[in-house]
Amino acid sequence: MRLLFLHGWGFDAQFWDGLAAALPEFDAHRMDRGYFHAPSSPPMEGPFIAIAHSLGAMHLLRDPPANCRGLVAINGFDCFTATSDFPGVAPRIVTRMMTQLARAPRQIVADFRLKCGTDAPFPDPDPTPLRDDLALLLDGDCRTNSTQWKLPLLALHGAQDPILPSDMRANLFAHTPQLAQVTLSDGGHLLPLTHAAWCASQIRACLERIA
Repeated sequence: MRLLFLHGWGFDAQFWDGLAAALPEFDAHRMDRGYFHAPSSPPMEGPFIAIAHSLGAMHLLRDPPANCRGLVAINGFDCFTATSDFPGVAPRIVTRMMTQLARAPRQIVADFRLKCGTDAPFPDPDPTPLRDDLALLLDGDCRTNSTQWKLPLLALHGAQDPILPSDMRANLFAHTPQLAQVTLSDGGHLLPLTHAAWCASQIRACLERIA
């Protein structure tokens, strides 16, 4: 089984270096949203498992690639901002990020990454795809998509996630038919970076169930 990786907001395809190295037996391919480099979406012929971080899960739920046989959402979600029936992140937080992005794109990306838990250097950002994906965070709602998702979906979360509050995590993927959820007690929002071996073991177990 092949793997297709998609990163979240403020990161790029290199985000997956550690986890891909922890899964050497699999043929791994990576998408890139184009925040720092040219965007890329490799064609996937034959069956594969999609592995998404954070916002990447919403992208794959909205537009699942052909031949996908399951989704692993790491620190992922099907809705981000709060609504009358969903305890998400306050919309004003995303709106403020959009305003700050227009004035100082590098600073807002650095601030977000630091809140996630990393101060690693990164290239100069392209504000356009970053702004487009902030708009998705603000207005996107993929709960209908996740309800209609008929393939296996494994959600991996960190109990210490500084981006996704606990009440929000409890309501994610609420009606997905083939949902399995695992929460790591000491994990944050960057599980593929901080706990690559644990993520790899969970992915292997998921693939064994699918196979």
